[in-house]
Amino acid sequence: MSEKRHPLPPFTEETARQKVRAAEDGWNSRDPVKVALAYSPDSKWRNRAEFVTGREQIAAFLTRKWDRELDYRLIKELWAWSGNRIAVRFAYEWRDDAGNWFRSYGNENWEFDEDGLMTHRHASINDRPIKPEERLFHWPLGRRPDDHPSLSDLNL
Repeated sequence: MSEKRHPLPPFTEETARQKVRAAEDGWNSRDPVKVALAYSPDSKWRNRAEFVTGREQIAAFLTRKWDRELDYRLIKELWAWSGNRIAVRFAYEWRDDAGNWFRSYGNENWEFDEDGLMTHRHASINDRPIKPEERLFHWPLGRRPDDHPSLSDLNL
């Protein structure tokens, strides 16, 4: 019996938005093992210049990421969808261990199998140093509150 991660493709606008929010919520948990379960066992990633394959490598990648990117808060927004593919744009804020803040901007292209597990993730990301007073993501660590502004609302 295979594992299923709802909603399943083919995606509608509503189910694509649900998938994007579920991914955002997972990443904001900063739980690498939990997040890795949303991906197929043989999922292939390109994240910046790093290539990762499979859940074990995904969990290891995310562990390194969140050990380095402290106070991580992420917002994702649906960009486009068709069939079993979704494109998102995102921004996240984080600080390094020296207290320097950054906002990272990016785009991701996702492909899913029939069970709703992501088989491919291609991410392009740019980091911008910001001053603490320029931060826009102030909710407590964890899930972004439903009433928090979206990327479009924040003109990002």
